Amino acid sequence: MGQTIKGLLFDKDGTLFDFNATWGSWAAHFFKSLFDDLKTADSVAASIGFNLQTHEFDPGSVVIAGTPNDIADAISKETPHISRSQLLEIMNETAASAPQAEVVPLLEFLSGLEARGYKLGVATNDAEAPARAHLKSANIEQSFNFIAGYDSGFGAKPEPGMQKGFCRAMDLAPGEVAMIGDSTHDLIAGESAGMITVAVLTGLAREEDLKPFADVVLPSIADLPEWLENFNAQTT
Repeated sequence: MGQTIKGLLFDKDGTLFDFNATWGSWAAHFFKSLFDDLKTADSVAASIGFNLQTHEFDPGSVVIAGTPNDIADAISKETPHISRSQLLEIMNETAASAPQAEVVPLLEFLSGLEARGYKLGVATNDAEAPARAHLKSANIEQSFNFIAGYDSGFGAKPEPGMQKGFCRAMDLAPGEVAMIGDSTHDLIAGESAGMITVAVLTGLAREEDLKPFADVVLPSIADLPEWLENFNAQTT
């Protein structure tokens, strides 16, 4: 018999919240605010894989799985009039108030998982402060026993620091935890920590890109409770 899953560690953007629906409008406003002319804004946005006209990200964009530091590094090459530290400050401040598009009604969804006894956490390559602001705006911050960003002292994905930190905080073995995410960074981090890896398709990555790193690929977290019930039934 294998171990049953007792802990669930979620990525945030593209997993709990629909990626393009959340960040497309924010990114368009962000780039337009940096430049006086639309042509320059369009060019810089394109350099990091964002289409300013359609408000959509390219699946290979650094924004998908990168940290704010990674994004600031990429943009600062194109913005000599703004320092990298200023860019990072603007991103974190404005991102905190970005409206979040929930993949499912999250409070009800997470309450159901809590009622089944699961320990819940968030591991995001976002900064912790805006991540907490997003969770609070959806009235779900209190649902999580553990919330970590790239700047919380555990490192960033695809390194497994946040995953190991969750296991320690919850006193769970890695094999008792499922890492749920929409990017290869999420899955590689989970796999490296020894976790079960669950991919969802509510981000920008394609199923064929995620499948090699996932124990299962689900359309969205809406399908997670049934999958968990079946998985745990097979291991008991």
